Parts: sequence; structure tokens; C-alpha cells
Amino acid sequence: MKKYRIYQVDSFTKEKLTGNPAGVVTNADGLTEKQMQQIAREMNNSETAFILSSDSPDYDIEVRFFTPKMEVPICGHATIAAHYVYAMEKGIKSGRIVQKTKAGILPVDIINNGDDNSMIMTQGTISISEPLADEYINEITNALGISTQDLEEKCPVCIASTGHSKVMVCIRSNQQLHSLSPDMAMLTNISKKINCNGYYVFTLNHGEDILVHGRMFAPAAGLNEDPVTGNANGPLGAYLVKYNIEQNENDNQFVFKAAQGEAIGRAGIIEVIVSKDGNIPKLVQIKGDAVVVFGTEITL
Repeated sequence: MKKYRIYQVDSFTKEKLTGNPAGVVTNADGLTEKQMQQIAREMNNSETAFILSSDSPDYDIEVRFFTPKMEVPICGHATIAAHYVYAMEKGIKSGRIVQKTKAGILPVDIINNGDDNSMIMTQGTISISEPLADEYINEITNALGISTQDLEEKCPVCIASTGHSKVMVCIRSNQQLHSLSPDMAMLTNISKKINCNGYYVFTLNHGEDILVHGRMFAPAAGLNEDPVTGNANGPLGAYLVKYNIEQNENDNQFVFKAAQGEAIGRAGIIEVIVSKDGNIPKLVQIKGDAVVVFGTEITL
């Protein structure tokens, strides 16, 4: 029997009960994969992160991520949450932690803000597909309850990934975005055809401090809607660079803010940083805050 420390952490916010909640087990050594899955199901967050000790000089910790239904290679908001709590427990004020994930070995930077920390997560390998075939676009728009004429013409519907892929769907209206009521069964069925579980529906708001407003649906992964998604907004940044959409004048870096979770009462803000060479995205990072809602122990 062992006591495991479990936290509930809200990511991409400093206000409790907003942003994106993640479970974090900070001393997961000894848990079986089945137990991790059971704890994730019990926590019932979109993802729960499990921090394991390193057995290699190549990384400081290993982190595994589970939805209530399955293990996923990586998760943005749960990475922010896990490293926020890890730094809190270890008394780390600033520095870099290298994590091993199933999306690769990736650094997370701890940024001190005086009396608190922010996290900068470096994401994984960038992959952006060609535009999806018209038959899939028609199916996706039908499942979302919109028409193809609601799509932003300059933004192709395609799959983008920095370790965990999402379908990028840009529409014109914030009002329409926040009123979406997708057919989750249809989205789940489409996911099987295109081998991608998540759909990131977003708008572009030119000239505003918050460039992107978005919603992310992933019913095939057991998550109808995710409040604020690092692994949607990060790939979105790479996608916007590749397709030369909304880039700023800095030749080497594209930075923007995105708001998500507004439609479900869990609003949060995420900052995306894309290092680039012209229209070629080279590296994607996301920056966010976090706040601990509660901590407890479980004996197993």
C-alpha cells in the first residue's frame, strides 16, 4: 500500500474553477497502467498527468497522460498543470525541466512572476496535412451543424499536430462558434475515417489582443468538449504560419493569444509562440498560468 498525492489544477488561468482542469499525481512510481487509467476515470478530467521518476540522464521526469477512456501521447494543459505542481512541491522558482512523454523528450520552462510561476511548454514534432478531401469536409461541417459557406475561405480544413493531432476548422463568426452544438456520434464516426480524434473550431479576430477564439471537440477520445487546449492552439500556430495566415511582421517568431472555454463557462487564455523561417514553422511553444484547486491523497 502506498499514498499517492493527487491535485486538481486549473490551467491557463489564475482564477479557480475556470480554465482547463487537470488531475496530477506527483508520485506515480508504483502505479500500474490499469491503476493510472482508473484514477483518470475517477478524476474525470479531460486528462490526468502521472509524474514518474527518471531512469535516464536524458530527462528529469517522465509524464504519462490519460483521459478517462485512454492514454494519450501528450496533453498541453495537463503538462502545464503537472509542471506547475512539480515546481511547487520542489520549490523551483525558475529553470527548465525536461520531460519524457510518448510524444518525445521535451523541455518545460518555469518562469517566475514574483510570487508565482508561469509555464512554457515546448511541443513536439510539427506535422500539417494537405487539405482534407471535400467529402470529409462536408461530413465535418454537417456534424458541426454548419455549412461549408460558413468556413473562412483562406483557411483550409486540414489536420495539424505537435504530438497529438487536431482537425483545424476556421469559421467566420464568434456568435456561431459559441452556439455550436455538434453531433458527437457523427464526429466520432468521422474520426475513425480520418484517424484524428479532435476538431478545433476557431475564429480569427484581426487586430484584437485575443486573435483566436476557439472550441475543441474530441468525442472519440471520450471528451465531448475540452475547455482550453494546448494541443489544439499550438498546432494552430504552426498551421497559421504554414498557410501564411495572420502572421506578424517578425520574420523569426509569430506570437498570439487565444481564448477558449467561453461557451462552457471555463474561459482561459493561452499564449502561442511559433519560431519560424518564413512560412516554415520550426518550433511551437505554449505559455500559460495555473492554479491549484485542491490536493489530497489516495492509498492504493
